[in-house]
Amino acid sequence: MFSTTCRSAKRWRASPGDVTVPEPISRPEFFLSPLHDEDGAYDDGLKRIVGWDLAREAIARITAWPGYRPTPVLSFKGLARRCGVAAIDCKYEGARFGIGSFKALGGAYALQRVLEGWRGAPDGPVAATASDGNHGLSLAWGARKAGIRCVVFLHSGVSPMRQSLIEAQGAEIIRVDGNYDVSTATARRVAAENGWVLVPDTSHDYDINPVHVMAGYGVMVEELLGEAAQLAMPTHVFIQGGCGGLAAAIIGLLRERFPGDLGPRCIIVEPTKADCLIRSARAGRPLIIEGALDTIMAGLSVGEASGLAWPVIAHGTDAFMTTTDELAIWVMQGLHLGAFGDAPVDVGDSGVAGLAGLISLSGERDLRAAIGLDDQSRVLVIATEGPVDLDGFKALCARDLSGTGLPDFAAFAVAA
Repeated sequence: MFSTTCRSAKRWRASPGDVTVPEPISRPEFFLSPLHDEDGAYDDGLKRIVGWDLAREAIARITAWPGYRPTPVLSFKGLARRCGVAAIDCKYEGARFGIGSFKALGGAYALQRVLEGWRGAPDGPVAATASDGNHGLSLAWGARKAGIRCVVFLHSGVSPMRQSLIEAQGAEIIRVDGNYDVSTATARRVAAENGWVLVPDTSHDYDINPVHVMAGYGVMVEELLGEAAQLAMPTHVFIQGGCGGLAAAIIGLLRERFPGDLGPRCIIVEPTKADCLIRSARAGRPLIIEGALDTIMAGLSVGEASGLAWPVIAHGTDAFMTTTDELAIWVMQGLHLGAFGDAPVDVGDSGVAGLAGLISLSGERDLRAAIGLDDQSRVLVIATEGPVDLDGFKALCARDLSGTGLPDFAAFAVAA
């Protein structure tokens, strides 16, 4: 298990002048959350949403599935030196069950729980959901294994390749004009009209299916606490935003296991054009943002914070920040080329968000000081997907970033 050495107040409020940092690269929007209750207990109400009792049930089932194996933790030593931190460990989800993302743990598991309690037609329910791609792929994969019908609602921004991957699992596709939130509302309405079982990864209110989705994500945390026991306790975790399900799952389980000052600082990272969580944090309640939500980080193109996940996020998140599409592409390209001094690795568009957040923050002395990030810090990020949309991945890796103000890879480093 990770070491549980307490963070000292000195480490939490590091002086901005006591570390050597790289040149600023892309200053993010940043919000140090006043909602985080560091001294408050992770209570029973929060555990009904995300908690170890729920996660253990998921872990027992998922680790028994054919093809299960823990995903690796990659050490980015070269990038850590460039960011002025002691270590960057990356949980790489690109090989998860052949689905290519962490979402394989959520939708398929929630569907398994639906089927365990099914008392309807003998041929089973019709499973339905809205998706940016990966959640729908997970549900379709689970439905194919169970031999039941699956309908996935995809919004206008979902790529043809992501659609074809879902169709290859036998699911039916319904295209919806509008963004992810429009497709979510449409799926909810059509499923209710047809008597289908909705298995979403977000919800306004308490709903056991998205609770099971988040419980499935607990497999990642259990693997980090078990298989990766040789790792020192991270001081900071940078986590993708989206609707908040992944962030709530990771943050909630860490807060329950490591209460008070024992756990890492948790920072949520969102695209600048789909930033519902940082806006919600500023408002003190879950908000809806409208518009195209046009970001290359397809899985994070969400305008509505999950009301279900929000209490966990509010309780346990230390800071919220944004990252630009251009920086996310730059990080994808750098990882693909091995340009940061580490072995090449292919990470999908949504998978680099946490790392992009760390990189943009690493050159900002005041923001580093605000979260206690220094040369002794050990950072954990989650590469939530590999190049699932291979055509899109290749196009982004080939994109010309000249004129964006981003440096050559060799120029991004701590000054000697």
